Amino acid sequence: MSITIGWDIGGAHLKAARSDNARIVDAVQLPSPLRFGLEAVAEAFAYAKALLGGADRHVVTMTGELADTFASRQEGVERLSALAVRALAPGAVSLYAGRAGFISPDAAHRHVEDVASANWFASASVVANTSTAALFVDIGSTTTDIVPVAGGAVAACGYTDAQRLAAGELVYTGLVRSFLMAVGSHAPFAGCWAPLINENFATMADVHRILGTLPDGADQMATADGREKTVAASIARLARMVGRDAADADAAAWTALARWFAEAQFRAILDGALLVLSAGRLPADAPIVGAGIGAGLVRTVAQRLGCTHVAFEDLLDVAPQARQQASHCAPAAALAILAQD
Repeated sequence: MSITIGWDIGGAHLKAARSDNARIVDAVQLPSPLRFGLEAVAEAFAYAKALLGGADRHVVTMTGELADTFASRQEGVERLSALAVRALAPGAVSLYAGRAGFISPDAAHRHVEDVASANWFASASVVANTSTAALFVDIGSTTTDIVPVAGGAVAACGYTDAQRLAAGELVYTGLVRSFLMAVGSHAPFAGCWAPLINENFATMADVHRILGTLPDGADQMATADGREKTVAASIARLARMVGRDAADADAAAWTALARWFAEAQFRAILDGALLVLSAGRLPADAPIVGAGIGAGLVRTVAQRLGCTHVAFEDLLDVAPQARQQASHCAPAAALAILAQD
């Protein structure tokens, strides 16, 4: 049996997926905030290895090189590559360099632009291997990838983060970690447009918790104020965004405010999809392939655009018990498949 584990090192989470003979049998996402240093990532590697077991080959992608832990993306790529080699020893390790394919970790310094934040390219490549044309949308905890696939190939306008941001193919909003002050400058409350306080008092995890739309296990980070993850505590954090206390209004008012933030986030994602589609690279009947912890939201995007929706995990050979996690950890699962192909 050939066993491959795909690894995706993010700025906040480590994701891993195990493939047995090109079938995804397990996947896991663990908190590993790089702002606390490389030790957090090393600990997550050790825990994930214990969960997933040994492998013939490890393949690694990353987005964590952008963390301000590092002085530059070059330093981030080099140090995270070296960490992966140490953490996965004595296993064989390859780095995913996106358009350049798989490379030796020793070559990381020569392929920084290819390796940096290339995880989306892995997921989109799996979609391209199974679909002639599609719009791939992966809503994660921090960002949203919107990638066109045309002619059975990845047809993105951009490759680097900067290029993808400009093209609408990377939208910096996610289901959990996005600060509410980044979603808008004003919000409707008590019959007025209330200016938002420019502090990290609450995140989108609070919004989705209040609305009941936060998937189980999706919020693995500490809350903005360090307090509990309950609806009441989320309402208290949300109230601070408009300079209030939770007792200043009833539950219906806070739910309405949370709904506005959810809609504002949805509009940003929908605008990104519309921008990408406006380039005219996809046929009108191209489906939308959805992945990530926000996969349910992708389904709503497809409905709004009148497109067929396809779940990313439906494109894979995946064990029934691993389906949801394969979607939540789409780049890691894609890497494991690509490496065995």
